[in-house]
Amino acid sequence: MNQDSEINAGSADVFDGSAPDLGSASDEFDPFGDTDFADEPATEIKEPQKPKDVTTASKANAKAASAKAETIPANPLEKAMDAAESKEALAVQKDLFSKLPVFSYAAASEDVDDTSKTFEDLRIEKSTDFPELEDGKRVSWTVEYGKVTKVVSDPKSITIAKIKTEIETSKEFLDALKKSKEKEPICKLKPKVTAQSKGKVCAYKGVFISMEDAVASGKMISLFPAKDGKVYEMRRNEMGTFITPAAGSDMLSDVTAGFIPALPLIPHWHLLDIIRFFKLMAMEGDYEALVNIYWDKQAEEFITDVPKQTVTQVSVNSEPNPEYDSDRYIHYMDIHSHNRMKAFFSPIDNRDEKATRIYAVIGNIHGYLPEIKMRISNGGAFLGIDPGLIFEDFDCNTELVLSWFGQVGKIPVHKHERAANSYPKLINDSMDSDME
Repeated sequence: MNQDSEINAGSADVFDGSAPDLGSASDEFDPFGDTDFADEPATEIKEPQKPKDVTTASKANAKAASAKAETIPANPLEKAMDAAESKEALAVQKDLFSKLPVFSYAAASEDVDDTSKTFEDLRIEKSTDFPELEDGKRVSWTVEYGKVTKVVSDPKSITIAKIKTEIETSKEFLDALKKSKEKEPICKLKPKVTAQSKGKVCAYKGVFISMEDAVASGKMISLFPAKDGKVYEMRRNEMGTFITPAAGSDMLSDVTAGFIPALPLIPHWHLLDIIRFFKLMAMEGDYEALVNIYWDKQAEEFITDVPKQTVTQVSVNSEPNPEYDSDRYIHYMDIHSHNRMKAFFSPIDNRDEKATRIYAVIGNIHGYLPEIKMRISNGGAFLGIDPGLIFEDFDCNTELVLSWFGQVGKIPVHKHERAANSYPKLINDSMDSDME
């Protein structure tokens, strides 16, 4: 094999067979040279990469996720809770936790200003408005604050502030606060009237809606109403069953019969017009007459209406006005006259006046000052009431009356005081002018 020709092919110089000069600076390959490859790009040999540290990667990912989360607008309170050391968090917590707790019972709700009170102090304070809270042994307390409910174990010694602070600093409360949509929960102090503990009173005594329920209860002493409108007391022992009208019991409430108006007083001029009408009917032949009074819910005013009627000297037959037969109007009162007779309710009135409303009769119409009687019908059960409960008093606080009063000389102090009780502001003004 002739290698010389292959090596020198394409070369201008011809190998003459002499020994090669390994130390020359020729461009030919020098296997021992250090710079033969200096002009050629070096090939970088990379070492095999080590597997990534899983823990380090997880931390890096968590850090990146946290940084990303911070760029998303968060609820100010959640952000403050997550960064409890920051001033913003402290400010938000301070604003929330400084809110007053609220007494919450039945339909009542009121801020409690003094949180240094014990729950027993609060019970005593509120028992004037809620008598059922008077017996401390029957009252228990819970505090509802956000999603946390805490039972007050010792109401006599634990203060409101202590319970509130315990909840606010608990992990349960703060965790619930972060998750809850309600970021400003109310701290509610809620009393509860518990059933009496088992004992003699609860075991042998009770109030029931019927005699049958009383018998089924097995109680020794039972109270229940009857058809005659009375309350009966039943006692059972080895001798038998005793039933008598109840003379009174601490198990029953004190009730006063009467009427509590939900509408304003009827202006006095309505009554004056009605009396004038009745006088006219009496002048025509001592006839009776009827007037109805309605309340217009839309206009919020009273309407007097004289319905179509057939009258005699002792009776009235009428037909209600269909104009007022709608939900807009309340049929509030019936008033009829008794011409020359006294004002009283007849057996016919008792038979007809069954609807639950107010009824009045005006008698002695021919007299200068007529007589008026008024009553309520509670499903046919009647009770007389004071007309002043329904009608406005006649307005005598006029400038003319005051001018008359100014004409009166010195009045003894005790009489002056008595007058002032009726018309305090106007009379006192007059007294001041007298003294000047």
